[in-house]
Amino acid sequence: MIDQCLLFETLSYLGIDFMTGVPYSFLNDFCLYAESSLKKEKHIVAANEGNAIAIAAGYHVATGKIPLVYMQNSGIGNAMNPLLSLTHQTVYSIPMILLIGWRGDPATSDWEQHKRQGELTPVLLEDMNILYHIIENDAEVVSHFVWAKETAMLTNAPVALIAKKGIFAKPEKNSNYQEDNIQMNREEAMNIILDYFPKDTIYVATTGRATRELHELKSIKDFPSDNDFLNVGAMGHTSSIALGMALGSPNRRIVCFDGDSAAIMHLGAFTTAGKVKPNNFWHIILNNGVHESVGGQQSAGQISNMTAIAKGSGYNTVNNHVTTKQELICAISNLSKLEGPSFLDIHIRQGIRKGIPSLKISHINYKKALMENLTKEQEKRDEE
Repeated sequence: MIDQCLLFETLSYLGIDFMTGVPYSFLNDFCLYAESSLKKEKHIVAANEGNAIAIAAGYHVATGKIPLVYMQNSGIGNAMNPLLSLTHQTVYSIPMILLIGWRGDPATSDWEQHKRQGELTPVLLEDMNILYHIIENDAEVVSHFVWAKETAMLTNAPVALIAKKGIFAKPEKNSNYQEDNIQMNREEAMNIILDYFPKDTIYVATTGRATRELHELKSIKDFPSDNDFLNVGAMGHTSSIALGMALGSPNRRIVCFDGDSAAIMHLGAFTTAGKVKPNNFWHIILNNGVHESVGGQQSAGQISNMTAIAKGSGYNTVNNHVTTKQELICAISNLSKLEGPSFLDIHIRQGIRKGIPSLKISHINYKKALMENLTKEQEKRDEE
């Protein structure tokens, strides 16, 4: 693992003093060092990768300096539009350095949702005419950044550094939650909601730890698993998946367990739900205020009034946010009496219970079981 202090001294010497991006576990030590060592106006945790590219472009236009944008390779999809229609040499020709964590690297084993994106990472960069180097080991890091700075200046275009696992990240840290008699953790909040709603409620869980915890809770309670959709990828799109399911199955209650960082990625989805107003859609934010699973960098989740955003978009709301179990139970009860899409922001503490197993499922079989569940329910109603 690279010495971050030495690296940041090198970046400063090269004149690279502005960074923005979306935190990622393969880059967690880099991201944490940036957060702790740079002034707040020099390091911006962006809502999504496209947002980061645009911020970096604006910074270059204002200063003439080369900015750095960091991301997971899955974020290339979000970044593609501004990379091609804003920064490309045939448009505004804006130089920047992209530091991309390589999940799904074909040389390593990984979960299914990362494999295809890993295979396509170099291909996509080539197709976008973005020159890149792959960082294979610690010894190459400084020389690759020197190359990136010189090449970005020479070409007046984005260049990329693809980082393999282990170079910019510390070994996984203990992130078990601390005991707290007042503020809930994510699992406790989900547990209350599972107990409140009928067993045939359809749950859609956001990327990361929420999927693992929902799956584990349903298993412990011996609840059926054919009424869940576990969104293992597509970060930021969980509420849109849930909205589509609510529209397609209007007689079933759909509960979306979203994360604050994930929801912020695509806040425009709030306005779509508020516009179409499905009565059976519940959008619940499990808001710990950080990018927890990738290092704990602060998000805008607990410093923004997400309930006000949802209310302004057309959701039913009853509290700015809830923190305690009693507040949560009361809020759910009050919301259940209202028509239209319901929104609830639950402020929770960070962490995950020790021993929560990894999510090992057949995604295709999981989807098929859910579809059969919904189809049978609809057929039953049609017969009635």
